[in-house]
Amino acid sequence: MASVTEGSGTANESNKQAINPIPIIAVLLSGAFVAILSETILNVALNAIMADFGIQSSTAQWLVTGYMLVIGTLIPISAYFMQQFTTRQLFITAMTLFSAGTLIAGLSPFFPLLLIGRLTQAVGTAIMIPLLINIILAVIPIEKRGASMGMVGLVIMFAPAIGPTVSGVIVENLSWRWLFFIILPIALGSLLFGMKVLTNIAEVSKPKLDILSFLLSTLGFGGVVYGFSAAGKGDASFADPAVFTFLIVGFVSLGIFVLRQLKLESPLLDVRVFRYPMFTIGLLMVMMVMMTMFAMMLVMPIYMQGALAFTPIIAGLVMLPGGLLNGAMSPIMGRLFDKFGPRPLLIPGTIILATIVFTYRFTVPGVPVWIVIVQQAILMVAVAMIMMPAQTNGLNQIPEKLYPHGTAIMNTLMQVSGAIGAALFISVMETGQQSYLNDQGTTPAEATEGQVVEALTYGSQQSFSTGFYLAILTVILALLVKRTAQTKKTNA
Repeated sequence: MASVTEGSGTANESNKQAINPIPIIAVLLSGAFVAILSETILNVALNAIMADFGIQSSTAQWLVTGYMLVIGTLIPISAYFMQQFTTRQLFITAMTLFSAGTLIAGLSPFFPLLLIGRLTQAVGTAIMIPLLINIILAVIPIEKRGASMGMVGLVIMFAPAIGPTVSGVIVENLSWRWLFFIILPIALGSLLFGMKVLTNIAEVSKPKLDILSFLLSTLGFGGVVYGFSAAGKGDASFADPAVFTFLIVGFVSLGIFVLRQLKLESPLLDVRVFRYPMFTIGLLMVMMVMMTMFAMMLVMPIYMQGALAFTPIIAGLVMLPGGLLNGAMSPIMGRLFDKFGPRPLLIPGTIILATIVFTYRFTVPGVPVWIVIVQQAILMVAVAMIMMPAQTNGLNQIPEKLYPHGTAIMNTLMQVSGAIGAALFISVMETGQQSYLNDQGTTPAEATEGQVVEALTYGSQQSFSTGFYLAILTVILALLVKRTAQTKKTNA
């Protein structure tokens, strides 16, 4: 068993006071912004890319799926990277790869080269995101950490919120290649700025890479992310042999991976962070909120266009204010966290989340657009009240030497929970649709327009109910949260 000792005023804490964190955080936030923006900016452009290269949607979709796969497989080993290389080396490598991938994608004359550029971008993103959070933990004193993590929340939510809107405007007026050409100068500027001001922060311990752990991690996280992503696309299901095989291989590999990490002196990903209860509770809350959010972010656009009769443009604009509001609220929630701790934010935040998700069950055809906008805005405010406090409070408890492992695990499982949420809620919605049509004694091909709308309404409400149940579990977890003090030392 681990024995822990709490204290303050150590040499490490003094070093944090001596470092000016503002330019460091500014550099990392700028790099993270373009990296996260690129995750969603291409979704709207897929049709234009398909037309340009004469490819099918199943092929073009790899620009999105491949990006997720690279991030899902590389983030777990980011803890190794952060112990093997200096802060400057990692940042310069990440932004160089991202910039190179952006240039390759923008100039690509054929699809395979575009995909290579896109995957190169993803490698840079997979290094950048955990590095950002790890450096914040290393340079920001614990009593001021919430505000900095709130800025991360602003970037993480603001970039995806504006991504589809920016993409739509560019694709409508210019070539899809400008999605990359516009991002490239920002990425290069961030790289040059970082080369000038960034200093080495974290200690480099040069651990030995366990090849078997790396292979198991790749198979495990890659299989799970791909399996759930494929099951959530609508052209496959959990019963599909390929999807089922990927999930089985993924979960079995993950089980062996965890057992191996517990036996290694220098694990690739130290799962002993789960010994710290607030980290575990915080991680579970983040995962459930991510999954609940996917019920809204994925099901609602389908429901709005298919049942509520909103146009695609209106459906997109309905989602925008909530995303912008979430980004704006994240720094505010960070400062409130520093002042009052997690419980005054998490408990009301989870209650608001559960309440607003429950109201979606009454969002039926004929509802005014403004009501859906208000629902979405309140939902995203609740998410802002939960995500940053849960993450920060959990990471605050683990000792400094486990920061790379804690950030890697949290970021990886956020990606995995996103894939699980997509598959779960789409599957529930489609099952509900089919059940309704079966009760009506008809098939999708034979159903009238009214029956199709009613079936989609029923299936979507089933999906919203699932989100409500997850939100209730999040309320229960919030009641268990306590404000944490950092564990300064741990002995195995």
